[in-house]
Amino acid sequence: MKKGKKLYEGKAKIIYSTDDKNLVIQYFKDDATAFNNQKKSTIEGKGVLNNRISEHILSNLSQIGIKNHLVKRLNMREQIIKFVEIIPIEFVVRNVATGSIIKRLGIEDGTVLKEPLIEYCLKDDKLGDPLIAEEHIIAFDWATKKEIDKVKKMILRINDFMIGMFRGVGIKLIDFKLEFGRIKVNGKDEVILADEISPDTCRLWDSVTDKKLDKDRFRKDLGDLIPAYTDVAKRLGILHEQSNVSAVNITKLSSIKSKLKWKFQ
Repeated sequence: MKKGKKLYEGKAKIIYSTDDKNLVIQYFKDDATAFNNQKKSTIEGKGVLNNRISEHILSNLSQIGIKNHLVKRLNMREQIIKFVEIIPIEFVVRNVATGSIIKRLGIEDGTVLKEPLIEYCLKDDKLGDPLIAEEHIIAFDWATKKEIDKVKKMILRINDFMIGMFRGVGIKLIDFKLEFGRIKVNGKDEVILADEISPDTCRLWDSVTDKKLDKDRFRKDLGDLIPAYTDVAKRLGILHEQSNVSAVNITKLSSIKSKLKWKFQ
């Protein structure tokens, strides 16, 4: 498959065209952002880990009947995915109250919710991704009532699966963000899961210590997030215990060794 021109660049990924109009290549960047791009950094190896973790989760979701955009992982940083028309809504799924919701509602941090809470945010960085109601989505034709109902059913299934998956490796799934998009199937629109699922888009706490294993480490200056992301990947069985942190670091090390070898020849 031939990689074509850049179609879109977001905060964490770049989308490239291919010679198949129904498929694109998704490249995972090392950029880290928070607070609607007000805080920025480049964290070497983050894209590699997110690519592997997202592939693992989406592949497992496919096995339980959750249709998504993943076709296959190409390499350490890229995936082939289906070209989707993204619904401009971020679906935030909360199992435990933390982050923005405790500031908005004065809820105690760490409050376990009786049942999953689904919130809707309009995808618009300039507006700060405002919280909206289901009625807004329908009123402004961002999605139909039928599509929203289907998405909510998918979300609850995804949440149940992911809670169990992470619980099995000693991690609590606190909350996470999902995105969905439309593809054409026999001439009709079908809504499928899109974007990534990784420690960038989930809040993950160690089941015993409540140690943060997600992007809150960057948001709140809790220390390097690469060891935390690596820990998640190892617990999920994606990386072996002796694996290096990232292919980027390995490449960098190889480059240094090559230069030293050339220098002393």
